[in-house]
Amino acid sequence: QVQLVESGGGSVQAGGSLRLSCAVSGTIGSVYCMGWFRQAPGKEREGVAAIDRFSSTSYADSVLDRFTISRGSAWRTVDLLMTSLKPEDTGMFYCAAMQWGGGACRYDAAMDYWGKGTLVTISS
Repeated sequence: QVQLVESGGGSVQAGGSLRLSCAVSGTIGSVYCMGWFRQAPGKEREGVAAIDRFSSTSYADSVLDRFTISRGSAWRTVDLLMTSLKPEDTGMFYCAAMQWGGGACRYDAAMDYWGKGTLVTISS
């Protein structure tokens, strides 16, 4: 089992930045891919960014060049640096993990484990 705990959410004005962090624990060796997802009010959850064990990354078009996903060397933390934030970025952000053998590590990949989320609110 893998446990994920997000932190770093908050309220900022449009154009600002936030760094989200995900603390990873449990059977970390089973994890191949980590991702961040968001769910805007009244909308379905969507993938934002993903990173694999080899530090290859994948991003949704809507966040390309604004968001950066990174991981700690021991795979115990995965961060999402968000810049040039827009009101439409508002939502609950979730950290997720995929085990080895789960397919390609894409921003919209199916994940095996999920955190409980952290709320991001962007005001105009």
